[in-house]
Amino acid sequence: MFLQLLFLSGTTIFIYMVVWYLLGLIKKDNSIIDIAWGLGFIVVAYANIWFTGNTGTKQLFLLSLVTIWGLRLAFYLFIRNRGVGEDYRYAQWRRDWKYFNLRAFFQIFMLQGTIMWAVALPIMVCLASTASAMAWYHWLGLGIWLVGFYFEAVGDWQKYRFKTNPANKGKTIMTGLWAYTRHPNYFGESLMWWGVFLLSLGSSYWYISLISPVLLTFFLIKVSGVAMLEKKYRGDMEYADYQRRTNSFIPWWPKKPKKLF
Repeated sequence: MFLQLLFLSGTTIFIYMVVWYLLGLIKKDNSIIDIAWGLGFIVVAYANIWFTGNTGTKQLFLLSLVTIWGLRLAFYLFIRNRGVGEDYRYAQWRRDWKYFNLRAFFQIFMLQGTIMWAVALPIMVCLASTASAMAWYHWLGLGIWLVGFYFEAVGDWQKYRFKTNPANKGKTIMTGLWAYTRHPNYFGESLMWWGVFLLSLGSSYWYISLISPVLLTFFLIKVSGVAMLEKKYRGDMEYADYQRRTNSFIPWWPKKPKKLF
């Protein structure tokens, strides 16, 4: 069953990403892949549950968590990006890459599709299992997911409100959750997938699920999330002071500002 779900999910994601790639060609905006990210996991989850028919308590909890997370993230990114054009990352690649459309297919859409397939492993593992009872570690996973959802959703909302205030143009948010971590949204997303991983425990292939939160956390910190944004603000003295006072990823109490005299 699990091997069948691996193939089903891979095929589903490939078709899904091809559709979004074609939409990107039409709109000349490949940043729509950001909206596709959360929705893709919902598609995978429903394809898996349709194939297996497993609708036990644990499986329905997992389906609900993935649906809530994916819809919220997609809606937020749609509102945030509406009318602003292609994100600076993709616009830069459009200028720099030779044979851009071909490279975009493989290096943006298929690459993210591959990562999506790996991150979705706990979904496949959980839905391949017929065990539906909730053990204590499953409830722990649910609790961890809720904390992560709070950090991502509230962090995004605080930043959106900050950015839409004309008085904050050119400034960096350093209040709310952003006073305790420079990237509460990325921390929250990582935490949620650690929670989803715990929901896969007790299944025959639970150990394969570990790939998901480890890979996602690595990418968020070292590749596409924290590292990319920190590079963007390099040379900004205000942000350098913010870096000194505030943890990059894991929330903690901020350090006191240095006294000038």
